[in-house]
Amino acid sequence: MSGEDEEIRGSGETAGDGIRGTAPGTAPVPLSVLDLVTVGAGSTAAAAVRTAVDIARTAERRGFHRYWVAEHHSMPGVASSSPAVLLAHLAAHTERIRLGSGGVMLPNHAPLVIAEQFGTLEAMAPGRVDLGLGRAPGTDGATAAALRRTERLHEGADDFPQQLAELTRFLDDSFPDGHPYAKIHAVPGPVQATSPGGVQSAHRPPLWLLGSSGFSARLAGSLGLPFAFAHHFSAANTVPALDLYRASFRPSEVLSEPYALIGVAALAAEEEHEARRQVLTGALSMVRLRTGRPGLVPSPEEAEAYRFNELERDFVDSWLGNVVHGTPDAVRQGLDDLAKRTGADELMITANAHGGAARLRSYELIADAYGLPG
Repeated sequence: MSGEDEEIRGSGETAGDGIRGTAPGTAPVPLSVLDLVTVGAGSTAAAAVRTAVDIARTAERRGFHRYWVAEHHSMPGVASSSPAVLLAHLAAHTERIRLGSGGVMLPNHAPLVIAEQFGTLEAMAPGRVDLGLGRAPGTDGATAAALRRTERLHEGADDFPQQLAELTRFLDDSFPDGHPYAKIHAVPGPVQATSPGGVQSAHRPPLWLLGSSGFSARLAGSLGLPFAFAHHFSAANTVPALDLYRASFRPSEVLSEPYALIGVAALAAEEEHEARRQVLTGALSMVRLRTGRPGLVPSPEEAEAYRFNELERDFVDSWLGNVVHGTPDAVRQGLDDLAKRTGADELMITANAHGGAARLRSYELIADAYGLPG
C-alpha cells in the first residue's frame, strides 16, 4: 500500500459512524433518496428547489436514511449544478436526515474549496453531512472543458486518486511538516479545535466514492471507504462493480467491512398506467440528452404524444427495463428483488418525473408499502 493510500484511509471516522443505516419498517435495507432537482416543462428552477425541500422533509418524516443531490452542468432539466448551495438550504429545512452529495465531481474543483464548503455544511448540520465524490465531470465534453482548472480535458479524471488524497489531507488538517500546504487550513475544520482556546469539533463528513464502472469500486475497496454505484444508469455493471468492491475491500478506520449503496430509479403510483406515464417523461428526457438535445423534463402528455423512431424506442424499452415502476406493491417487490440480487447494503431511490407532486407521492407510497412511520 502506498503512502498516498495511507493518507486517505487514515481519515479518523469511527467504524460505521454516519455511514451504516438501519432498515426501516419491512424494508430489506435502509432506504434513501437521490434527488436530481429536476425542472419540468412549464415550471421553474425555483419551483424545483421548493420541491427538493418538500422531498427532503418527507424523507425525513418517513424514516429514509439520507438525501443526496448530484452535480450536473448545462442541463436545463436538472437544477443541481451546485450541491453545496442546495445542501445548505436543505440543512435549514431539516433536522435529522443525513444530507450529502451524490456526488460532487472532484475534477471540477480545487480540493481546498470542497473541504471548505463541506466544513461549512458540517457546521450548519453537525454530524449529518456526507461527501460523495465522483471522477466524471457530470456533463458533456465541451462543458467539462469550460469547468476545468486545467487545459487538458482528461487530466482531472486521471489524477483522481491524487486529488482525493489532497482533499482528505485538507479535511483532516493532516499535511506533514515540510509539505507546501502544511500551513494551509480548510476552515471550518479541525484546525479550530487545536488552536488556542479552540472548541470546534474535529468531526468531518465521511467520504464516499461514487462510480458507474470498476475504477471507483476498486479504489473505494482498497481504501476501506463506502461505495455508491449508479445502478440507475449503468445497471449492467452493478453486480460486477459490487463484486469488485467487496473483493478489493481492506478494513480501515472508516469501515471494518464493505458498505455499498446503489442508486435505483423507482416510481410508484396508485395505478400502473399512471406510473408508466410518469416514467416515460424521464425516458424521453434521456433520449434527448443522449442525442445532444437536453431540455426541460417533458410533461406526460408530451411524452405520450412523442413519436419515437426505432432506435429511440429500443433505447426507451431498455431504459425503462431498469426503472422499478408500477403500483406500490409492485415497486416494493422490485426493490426487494434488486436488494437480494445485488446484495446492496442500502437502496437510494431517485424518482424522475415531470412534476413534483408525482415524485412526492411516489416516495409516500413506497414508504407506505414498507410500513414506514409518519
